[in-house]
Amino acid sequence: MARLLTGIQSTGTPHLGNLLGAIIPSIDLSKSSSNEAFYFIADLHSLTQIKDAEVLRNNTYATAATWLACGLDPAKTVFYRQSDIPEVCELMWYLLTFFPYSRLSLAHSFKEIRPVRGCQQRIIYLSYAYGCGHFIVRC
Repeated sequence: MARLLTGIQSTGTPHLGNLLGAIIPSIDLSKSSSNEAFYFIADLHSLTQIKDAEVLRNNTYATAATWLACGLDPAKTVFYRQSDIPEVCELMWYLLTFFPYSRLSLAHSFKEIRPVRGCQQRIIYLSYAYGCGHFIVRC
């Protein structure tokens, strides 16, 4: 049995790329009885871009509606909102204590937020890893 895990940020209404690249293929995989699927809406990660609670809530609902409209069966798939599981942030904290900054700096998404000038690595690291909003970093 394969376990599947994927999530989509709720930074906007899902678009064609989300549908063809993640949602529809994931739903197809979840239909197989040999797979156990866990799909989520990464609303905590969206906080790095969206600060307005109403916008985030509407985007989260739109993302959930898209998954369901495309055929996701909640009876066969674990479907959840990231912020509903407090252990997500707790696990992140434990992982941060063991994951070296040098390894994180290889990730393309981390390179996009890394400041041009050198700053304290821990602040930048937490800014990326939390997904709960960027800290103001002054260099």
